[in-house]
Amino acid sequence: MTTSDLLPADPLLHLLRRATFGPTPASVAEIRRLGASAWLDRQLAPASIDDPVGDRLTARLPYAKLSIAGVRAKIAAGQLKEHDWKPMWQVGHAAVARAIWSERQLFEVMVDFWSNHLNVTCPVGDVWQSRADYDQLIRRHALGRFADLLKASARHPAMLTYLDNRFSTRAAPNENYGRELLELHTVGLAYTEADVKNAARLLTGLTVGKDTGTYVYDSRQHAVGAVKVLGFRHANATAAGGEKASLALLDYLALHTATARRIVTKLCVRFVADEPPPALITRLVKVYLDHRSAIVPVLRALFTSPEFAASIGAKTRTPFEDVVATVRVLGYGPEPSGTKAIESLYSMCRNAGQAPLAWAPPNGYPDVARSWASSSGLLVRWNLHLSLAAGWWPATLTMPAAPVKEFVGTLPATHGALIDTVATRLLGCTLPRDSVEALARFFGRTAASPLKPTDPAVGWKFPYLMAMLLNSPSFALR
Repeated sequence: MTTSDLLPADPLLHLLRRATFGPTPASVAEIRRLGASAWLDRQLAPASIDDPVGDRLTARLPYAKLSIAGVRAKIAAGQLKEHDWKPMWQVGHAAVARAIWSERQLFEVMVDFWSNHLNVTCPVGDVWQSRADYDQLIRRHALGRFADLLKASARHPAMLTYLDNRFSTRAAPNENYGRELLELHTVGLAYTEADVKNAARLLTGLTVGKDTGTYVYDSRQHAVGAVKVLGFRHANATAAGGEKASLALLDYLALHTATARRIVTKLCVRFVADEPPPALITRLVKVYLDHRSAIVPVLRALFTSPEFAASIGAKTRTPFEDVVATVRVLGYGPEPSGTKAIESLYSMCRNAGQAPLAWAPPNGYPDVARSWASSSGLLVRWNLHLSLAAGWWPATLTMPAAPVKEFVGTLPATHGALIDTVATRLLGCTLPRDSVEALARFFGRTAASPLKPTDPAVGWKFPYLMAMLLNSPSFALR
């Protein structure tokens, strides 16, 4: 049996599993009504999608959207303290809430993608007043041009602080941001040490105002003199022109062929396979360059490619996705008020090894199956599946009062039919007969055993059936 045998050969469910954080009953109904093309068009235009639940939940986390000036105003008003991490915690909590309940699913997936690619660890002390604002920057550019996102990131206090460029001066250029700009954000390993040194020199002066905490260009700290970075050359003759020269370098890097290959390869790893087909990457590089780093045409070409269609079963969910997809497929709603359940779900992600945005090194969370494969990690996932299915923790989520009726409907005639019904609801497919028999034995029955309303399988043991199905390899696949 291959991984492709573990999921249904259903192109609509395949698109949902990859372009969202996991199918829900409502999203399955929607994509079947609209069809793949119209559904994708809608997701690629997120401003056209009403998102009442997502908006309502993020309104409960107001510090997650604070600008730098907003954080400072809250401090002045006594509502926050200096070096208060509350805005950063709320950014992480909002990421969980949006991933589960936002209708703008592909947009949220891309926010997560770019947050990972241009990683600024959240929470971490040095960016306590700027990380919430950085999240808003990522959100503004998530479906735009990478060149614009890169230039905005390079001039944001969170990135300038995280990778030390705010401390880079003409007398002592700091190479940290220049190196990661080349190696992680753009061309990959296609650079030399001379390229790093020249990039660091050119980027001096891009810093953070001490009085405002916001971005400033300080020409007094800019190192002048001709620079060469890869194929980019600039006279860099005046300190006053240093910022413009830096932006020219960023544009050059964003549109470099090596950057195009790096970005589309990471997109293919996210949406297609851990080892993406080279022919698809080559085609998407051309789309990226032809559209001057615009991401929507790349995504459209990716999702409509034959390689994507053929990639069913080729991706595995990360721990964060597993938590989010579990809540989504169970159809649970948020708690009526407050954020305790959201905070608990964030803790659940952290316990599983992947709190959103919290990866410490600048390279972002890995997105290949081997990075997350461990027996201890698997046990954590299995335990959280049961906790969620049984409603044990977090207990304040909105759950069906009669779960058997919600997930099964009319009571099937046999234990095997019950297992098939719940598997179809949670996995989109039935299981092999030997797996059905194994699950039936958990209830002390066979698949052919009659099912009565008083049987434990539809009583106190029903959450265990849901959890065991969520523990299956089928659910582990993206």
